[in-house]
Amino acid sequence: MRLFPCAVVLLVLLGVLRHGGASGLLELSLGKFRNVLLNQTNPVEAVIRNIASNVTVVIFQVHAQQSSVVISFDKNPSVNSSGTGVDKGLVSILRPQQSVCTWYLRSRDASQVLSTAISIPYMEKDPIPGGCNLEFDLEVDPNIYLDYTLVDIHIKFAPANLGYTRGANPPSCDSGTGQNSRWRLRYDVYQYFLPENDLSEMVLMSHIRKMSEVQSIKANGIKMLTLTTDDKTNVYFSSLPGQGVIYNVIVWDPLWNTSAAYVPVHTYACSFADLVDNCSSLNLLFMGFIFTAFFFFVFITRVTGLGYDVRLTLTAVAGIIGGLFLVASWWRFGSVLLCMFIIGLVLGFLFSSMVFFTPLGDYRVFRDDVVFWVTFSSVALMIPVLFVGCPRILNILASAMVGSYTVILAIACYVYTSLAYITLDLLRRVLNDYFSRAYTNVPFQTNDFIILSVWTMLALSGVTVQLRRERSEVPFPPHPYVTWKRERERRSTNVLDPSHHIPPLRERIHNKLLRIKEFFQKEQPAGERTPLLL
Repeated sequence: MRLFPCAVVLLVLLGVLRHGGASGLLELSLGKFRNVLLNQTNPVEAVIRNIASNVTVVIFQVHAQQSSVVISFDKNPSVNSSGTGVDKGLVSILRPQQSVCTWYLRSRDASQVLSTAISIPYMEKDPIPGGCNLEFDLEVDPNIYLDYTLVDIHIKFAPANLGYTRGANPPSCDSGTGQNSRWRLRYDVYQYFLPENDLSEMVLMSHIRKMSEVQSIKANGIKMLTLTTDDKTNVYFSSLPGQGVIYNVIVWDPLWNTSAAYVPVHTYACSFADLVDNCSSLNLLFMGFIFTAFFFFVFITRVTGLGYDVRLTLTAVAGIIGGLFLVASWWRFGSVLLCMFIIGLVLGFLFSSMVFFTPLGDYRVFRDDVVFWVTFSSVALMIPVLFVGCPRILNILASAMVGSYTVILAIACYVYTSLAYITLDLLRRVLNDYFSRAYTNVPFQTNDFIILSVWTMLALSGVTVQLRRERSEVPFPPHPYVTWKRERERRSTNVLDPSHHIPPLRERIHNKLLRIKEFFQKEQPAGERTPLLL
């Protein structure tokens, strides 16, 4: 497929033309996908015949990659009887004795659009997606509405209604909140990742089929959360520019144990039409140069262990945390203990980011910023506290782990990898007040396993090389307690050391108090102080 993309597309188009072409009649079967080529001038009439009498609702949907299509009940679409977008669907409520359904499809733009269509039947006990719509134009709206930014993706949908038989009146949406109303319904939100670094139409067409029907959604999608009728029907996810993602919602009726699926929606969190920073050119060469240069500096000096110097390590990690001023000050005047604490804090920052990169970070309790930052800070501080007695090991681990992670950031500028979001998601949460509401699940596919292996090997080799190089060297910096104890012994034995003659602490405190007391005493007047003789 990679060698002959044009041939594959040509075969698809020939199959489309054989089944009705870019205009005319398109015969469909329930539950079967059909590719169709659409244009703006000649609408395609999609027809389903011989619908069984036990089917009460048919959801017809059409999907395209980047160009919007118009789907409607009539040849001349109106606002209340049509939908426009790349992933759109309509609900047909069947009348008694009705066995045929008809819809009309066309491209919104002048160019031809390759799309795929399917119609899915549901029975009288199945819930109806979007059956209690009060927000959007369609009376019954099974669509999921999606918008994105560089930070997050927002999806929203209309509440569902209970199913009912043909010819009956639909259940009231606001008659009550008991078990006999729509308030008993539950909504399961699913996420599905397309293959990484693949933006082809045919890949999308083949994978969106896995997220259209209830059983295939459960088998292939990732269940992110469950909403009740009391919850708002909108969800936020972290944005992954350049990575294809499909979302869908399954509405479940716990009384009858029946389910129905909304119309799936997809996004790449980028635009195919933009001339700059479109989906095909998201990897910025400038940022790639910066990260690559930084990677070579850290990797050569730290991972390979060329010279064990805590100050050099501190300079490298300071570029990550922005503490250059603090580092410069303590380089000249400061404490080694503080330097080691900063190095440990950077390692703790990376470790804590890795912890919240796991599914643990999507727990609802961490939606609260106070809980999140207190927990994150506690995990980050745990590293320098645990290694306070092993400054050499702490420095080696920090330089190897942080230095090798710069390799990941450099690679991410050229090839998509989810591992870059270990720190990027945290940066988003710092800069965006509302990112805490977003679910931060990311794909973990072949590229990520390979890059994770590279990261692991670089970190282990960095630790090994530095341990072997420093095995015979004098420990630097020495442990603060050892330094204090050595100084204390030296002062007690070396009488020539001026510090040996320093008074004890108790005497020094007494002298200080006397000086303070003298400061507040009233001065005696100058002059004759002896009594006069009579």
